[in-house]
Amino acid sequence: MISTAKQTLKESITEAYCNNKAFPECLRIADLGCSSGPNTLIVVSDILDIVESICTQSLNKKNLPRAFQVFLNDLPGNDFNTIFQSLSSFYERLKKEKGDKFEHCFIAASPGSFYGRLFPNNSMHIVHSSSSLHWLSQVPKELVNKQTREAYNKGNICVSNTSPPMVFKMYLEQFQKDFTNFLRCRSEEIVNGGVMVFTIIGSTKSDSPQSILEILGRALNDMAMQNIIEEESLNNFNMPLYCPSEREVRNVIEEEGSFFLHKLNVFETTWDAATESILVKQFGETIIDELFQRLANKVIESMTKENWQYKNLVISLIKK
Repeated sequence: MISTAKQTLKESITEAYCNNKAFPECLRIADLGCSSGPNTLIVVSDILDIVESICTQSLNKKNLPRAFQVFLNDLPGNDFNTIFQSLSSFYERLKKEKGDKFEHCFIAASPGSFYGRLFPNNSMHIVHSSSSLHWLSQVPKELVNKQTREAYNKGNICVSNTSPPMVFKMYLEQFQKDFTNFLRCRSEEIVNGGVMVFTIIGSTKSDSPQSILEILGRALNDMAMQNIIEEESLNNFNMPLYCPSEREVRNVIEEEGSFFLHKLNVFETTWDAATESILVKQFGETIIDELFQRLANKVIESMTKENWQYKNLVISLIKK
């Protein structure tokens, strides 16, 4: 997803800074939902390459920023220490590849939810996020009947084709609320003319979602039927995840009003499921190995008759 979005990132930064507009002396970059794996610093490298390319190929031969300040954001439980331990090799590689072109690159962590404020007003020039914004701030609160304690999304762990209309409505409203908060916070933090590019797992239509979590739900239902996990625990479990349609994303951007929609592209990727920590919290650690073995079997079984490729949205915004 990062690789596919790179061209949009390049076009957006070029659009923002090539029209007789100089880069600031210190270019401030934020990567939201950075995680802590080997991909974490790829986006930083890509942006540095893009800025260098713009400056060297531009007709105006713009000077490079004298410094880069990069903020890596994720929730406080993220393993930032692993990232910090890799910084020395990152700086060495940067020096080897760029020589003296970049005087300083400072990388720091900014833990917290991106559904709230993270940075001072008018401080960020480029904001990026990959495969994060489909995760909601919380599961919609109204998914269980307060009087009867009946689970409205019984038999599902996310929005699926068998979910009742009211569940779709609740998830959509939670997404709209969260995404609006995200845009409002970034509108305060990004400078006028600044760039934001993000990828998000989406749906072709809001009432026709496709997610590997649907198969995961089938595996959990089998385990509940065999009394390996409690049926009530499963019925009350829902993932805080919503994959919006292109129109739903456009509507929130237009209604919030702080950004120009520069580009919105759609591409497909194969499935994955980064859900272990949430499942452990709900069902305990002892069932995880068996669950994922069952999931693997369900995936193999479904490959012959179901298409589970994700629709991914790549969105480029420019601050008004």
